Amino acid sequence: MDIGSFTIEVLSEGHFELFKDGHINRSKRTEHLATSPKDPSDSNSVMVGINPVLVQSGNHNILLDTGLGWGLDAGSQYTDVSNVCTNLRIFGLKPEDITHVVLTHLHYDHAAGASFTNMEAKTKPTFPNATYYVHKQEWDFALEQSEGQQLSYSERYRLDDFYRLVSDGRVTFLTDDSTEIIDGITAIKTGGHTPGHQIVILENDGEKVYYMGDLLPNEYQLNEYTMEKADIYPLEAKKKKVRLLQQVCEEKALLLFYHSGNGQAGHLFKDDDKKYILAKQLP
Repeated sequence: MDIGSFTIEVLSEGHFELFKDGHINRSKRTEHLATSPKDPSDSNSVMVGINPVLVQSGNHNILLDTGLGWGLDAGSQYTDVSNVCTNLRIFGLKPEDITHVVLTHLHYDHAAGASFTNMEAKTKPTFPNATYYVHKQEWDFALEQSEGQQLSYSERYRLDDFYRLVSDGRVTFLTDDSTEIIDGITAIKTGGHTPGHQIVILENDGEKVYYMGDLLPNEYQLNEYTMEKADIYPLEAKKKKVRLLQQVCEEKALLLFYHSGNGQAGHLFKDDDKKYILAKQLP
């Protein structure tokens, strides 16, 4: 889809089973998303999509989150699972073509695809010419979690490979609440889901797009809040989400969802009961 001079593509890795403790079922992948319960507490797991986003602007190829990365490792048994590199090939791009990678946070379902292990068992950046961006507060919190007892849902931090990217100088740590990555693409620290969680706002030619990361993972969270166990600071996350949704609706902006199964993009409207309705827009 085109937003001004930006071209945006959703790079779906498929649908996976997410359990309450935060782990994703590696041995089972569904080809079709089952109907997700509105309240995840009704079952032990829900089906989620994994949808990194590619933004192209002139000579810039920007990734928003990198997916799970399964199938990137040499000898991986999960060769049938799509990954971000497989999806890039659909659009005529190689990993070397990516110039920027913006990570909303460092949970492994968003950041694991940032690196891979090669045939010599060495950790390498998946996108060798890209600069990786993550908020410094997110990195500090992830380090604290990895060195101590992790919070129940935050055991999804797996930093072994990311240490290498940091030590090799591939990562730029953001420190401000708002940072323009390139002209028209801005990372905004929201906190809530994790202390350093950030969203990405794209603005070009009078049009706007909001990529909300895990602050608003899918369309099921538009009118309900069932993320108490997933968010580190639930009250902060809920307040921030409410304000941003009002903003998105007023601005008639496009919403992108990372964990949606079928509605990866859409515009918001309100019905007669003041509930949000998503008008889906498929890329």
